[in-house]
Amino acid sequence: MKIIPKQYFHQIRRFLAKVWLELNLQLIIIGVTGSYGKTSAVRAIAAVLSSKYSTNKTDLNLDTVFNLPITILKTRPWDEVLVLEYGIDHLGEMDQHIKLVRPKIAVLTGITPVHTDQEHLGSLENLISEKRKLVNSLPKDGWAVFNYDDINVRKIGLNFSGKKFFYGRNPKADVNAQSIKINPKGTTFTLCSGKEKYQIFTPLLGYPAIYSCLVAWIVGRELGVEKEKIIDCLAHLSPLPGRFSFEEGPLGTFLVNDSLRANLASTLAGLESFACFPGRKILVLGEMGEIGDLEEKAHRQVGQMVARLKIDKVVGVGPLTKFVLEEASKTLKQENLFWAKNVIEAADILKKIVKEKDLLYLKASRLRHLERILLILQGKRVNCSLIVCHRYTHCANCPLLNKDIK
Repeated sequence: MKIIPKQYFHQIRRFLAKVWLELNLQLIIIGVTGSYGKTSAVRAIAAVLSSKYSTNKTDLNLDTVFNLPITILKTRPWDEVLVLEYGIDHLGEMDQHIKLVRPKIAVLTGITPVHTDQEHLGSLENLISEKRKLVNSLPKDGWAVFNYDDINVRKIGLNFSGKKFFYGRNPKADVNAQSIKINPKGTTFTLCSGKEKYQIFTPLLGYPAIYSCLVAWIVGRELGVEKEKIIDCLAHLSPLPGRFSFEEGPLGTFLVNDSLRANLASTLAGLESFACFPGRKILVLGEMGEIGDLEEKAHRQVGQMVARLKIDKVVGVGPLTKFVLEEASKTLKQENLFWAKNVIEAADILKKIVKEKDLLYLKASRLRHLERILLILQGKRVNCSLIVCHRYTHCANCPLLNKDIK
């Protein structure tokens, strides 16, 4: 019996997905793309639309290559809405996505240097070009939603001639958030749309959560969901583990776990959100990956943000975080800044400086696997001290965790 190579199996699946779409022409297809905030936006949009329509959405655990055909094939004959995440990390991938499924509604959440190293997209310009393709693919009766606060997205939006909406914290956005309050129980803000104002609460934490709520409001409203239902749906969203989720921390602490994703925009937004919490705050910061020639500049920008915020202590993990600490030292005392070459050293530092009821913020790119720090502080054996590991599984389930790997 011959084994079908993976690429042929994928092509067969794409063909079947294309056929399935042609049999389900009633579907309203919504495409979400961006460098950050895609998954949260997809979840918020789908939650709101599910109150009126039978809705399917991209599965959380699918990668950029396979998520579209797999999600399409999971769509039921009676579904009315399909919310898809258009993720890319190589040139030409967006063309392949659009060839398979072209949306009627496009959402562009944000653009920041990620996957811009030579192994992936090669430059920020290439990234912008790829993301723009989704908007350009819309049919004549299609429309788009843009993040006004992101300068790269705003430029694309201003050049788009079709029906469009802008969202953001900036009052110039069509739908914007004001009077924002963030605490461990959730986020509250006033949603402003023209002369209308609505009080919004969501259990999601931080500024990134606000953007997801705003875009879900726009899409829901335009597709006929009652505003009271949208508000109720937003009030019942739940945070994703490892994506700015509030958890019980080690050593009697509280933890804001944001260790599964990190790029410049999400890190800056996360830091700004973290600084809003009360109590003694300790930042545990790993590196941002796959940003190519912008590595030093981006990490220095993070350090400049840290220097402006009320954060009590900072632990940087990995070589690139030296740039963060260097910038932060311009206003923060040296005694409150710590550098560790790996997660094992970072855990040793935290054992010495952490106090009960401290609030820890864990932030890094996924492949830096900062979760190993938590395992060590929980008393578990960890010997692996790799700065970067390309396994996507959680370290607690990794067979190499206890091997002396450097």
